Amino acid sequence: MGREFNILALIKGEERYVYVYDDASRAPLLETFRSQADDPNLSLSWFDAAVLTQKVREQTAAAVRW
Repeated sequence: MGREFNILALIKGEERYVYVYDDASRAPLLETFRSQADDPNLSLSWFDAAVLTQKVREQTAAAVRW
């Protein structure tokens, strides 16, 4: 079986946040959410980062059930 990828997307006004990740990149992805939420040049908020983190957890749980 080939590598499987997950996709998350968030649209905030004119900004688009699109994340493509696999199981091996889950931890770096969560760090990316934190870094981007901390960046004053981006509109991604800590609330957005929390929602995206929850979505990653949901996708992970759904993959385990399959």
